[in-house]
Amino acid sequence: MRITQGAFSFLPDLTDEQIAKQIQYAIDKGWAVNVEFTDDPHPRNTYWEMWGMPMFDVKDAAGVMFELNECRKTYAGRYYIRVSAFDPSHTWESLRLSFITDRPAEEPGFALDRQEVAGRNQRYTTRSYAASTKPEGARY
Repeated sequence: MRITQGAFSFLPDLTDEQIAKQIQYAIDKGWAVNVEFTDDPHPRNTYWEMWGMPMFDVKDAAGVMFELNECRKTYAGRYYIRVSAFDPSHTWESLRLSFITDRPAEEPGFALDRQEVAGRNQRYTTRSYAASTKPEGARY
């Protein structure tokens, strides 16, 4: 299962050159760029762990790529890593761009649990397989 979150998630993984171009685009717009990582990419888990501090004053994508590569040295193959760009301009002050750069070797995915509630209604909940103790292939 391939987790699809953020921009470009339905495309093949970006190369480092393509990542650097997206980062430079964000820097040229005046957005603060940061690197984040997590082992649980649940859609409602919007607060991933931050690698270092947000880079408000970086003028070149090379600085962000350095931090991304340092994060990769620590977490590549085990965690999801993403780059996010925050627009600090007045009246916007929000995330403008976010995309996954690295994925774990095994993407555990999610289960969809259905519950029947009052009035023949149905309620759906997603549950992360990352929180399960069962190995891949025995989760379903």
